[in-house]
Amino acid sequence: MNVKPVLGDWEIPHIEAIQSLENRSFVELQIPGRAGSLFQDMNAAPIHIGIWGSLFGDEARNEFLETLREKFNAGEPVTFVADITTATEVQYVVIQTMEMTQNAAHPDQMDYSFVLKESPPPPPPPAGLADIDAGLLDEAGGLLDSVTGALGIIDTLGSIPNFGDPTTPLQESLNQVSGATEGVSGVIDGLRTLFL
Repeated sequence: MNVKPVLGDWEIPHIEAIQSLENRSFVELQIPGRAGSLFQDMNAAPIHIGIWGSLFGDEARNEFLETLREKFNAGEPVTFVADITTATEVQYVVIQTMEMTQNAAHPDQMDYSFVLKESPPPPPPPAGLADIDAGLLDEAGGLLDSVTGALGIIDTLGSIPNFGDPTTPLQESLNQVSGATEGVSGVIDGLRTLFL
């Protein structure tokens, strides 16, 4: 191996074997009356990379397990570099599975294997306040100053009369109109009897 496999910023120690599994997905379309089938290409599936190795001693084992489990539990895509990914577009991977084995025949040895699965790159971080145009922040500050100034002017005007409910005078006017037109209904009844 010319390039030591690196997962994120961690150089994977004591690798004995590394394997790449690349798979293309096809849908089989059977056509009645035709010998054989047609296949629709559904593009390449994510690449799987298997890594095996052995560690010796408690300190090396503990350091390895802490680092690998931290990346596994995070579940976030990390960069991966190795010779086996040459001529592929693999940039980011997640740890899909991992397996650790200790044997009583070799008590100081721990065998490990884990599978990396290709993952799309993470999305860019959301735009924060640093990306907001400074002119917009100045305009917002000016608007706030204007509102504060307008409130100050209203306070200096002194007491403003309370207009209250504007429908009260209208209600009194309607009561007067109703009183004046009470006798009209009797006149209308008399006119009906004349013309019918």
